[in-house]
Amino acid sequence: MKHRSSYALSVDCVIFGYTESKLQVALIERKNSPYKGKWAIPGGFVEGDETVEEAAFRELQEETGLSDLYLQQFHVFSEPDRDPRGRVITVAFFALIDADQCELVASEDASKAVWWSIDDIPHLSFDHDTIYDDALKALRIAIKNQPLAFELLPKKFTLTQLQQLYEEVFDLEIDKRNFRKKVAKMDFIQETGTMTKGAKHRPAMLYSFNNKKYAKYSSEIML
Repeated sequence: MKHRSSYALSVDCVIFGYTESKLQVALIERKNSPYKGKWAIPGGFVEGDETVEEAAFRELQEETGLSDLYLQQFHVFSEPDRDPRGRVITVAFFALIDADQCELVASEDASKAVWWSIDDIPHLSFDHDTIYDDALKALRIAIKNQPLAFELLPKKFTLTQLQQLYEEVFDLEIDKRNFRKKVAKMDFIQETGTMTKGAKHRPAMLYSFNNKKYAKYSSEIML
């Protein structure tokens, strides 16, 4: 091993949240050089005996105050010049959370932690523009094959909220009637028996995601 090259290893986490019918991404303003005062994806170096997953959760907690969120690895970025400090290989994750149920709190290497609409994010430090673009592509692929939409929604949601989320993620308009026909065939999306309250429009049925029924549904598809 002494003849092998040694490189720094880091993690970067693209955090997607959903609020007010908008898909958003959590960014930090860097406190230190390089790119001091510039916007970036939360992340940092793997330390000691950490796994990359442990490092990702730690960095999220330190830089944004977030914990207990869904995390999925999607790519490794290893361009030799991606970090001006030297050769750094980073393992990238995307994270999902209901943005209405959490508060971003900057600390450690971050001056600020702010939600940005995916339609309005600023230019990012390092190669984070590329990492963000690839994270959105990975999310779109994953959300077609896994029930990840429900990681972004409250426990009880309306079908309108679910449809709007898919429209945001895939940047398209979905026919309401066809969407609801498809949902009606999915017995893992269940009526809760309760309605929305206090809204400007007429009350709407609230639904929930049943993970056990989804597991049975997905296993039957594979057979």
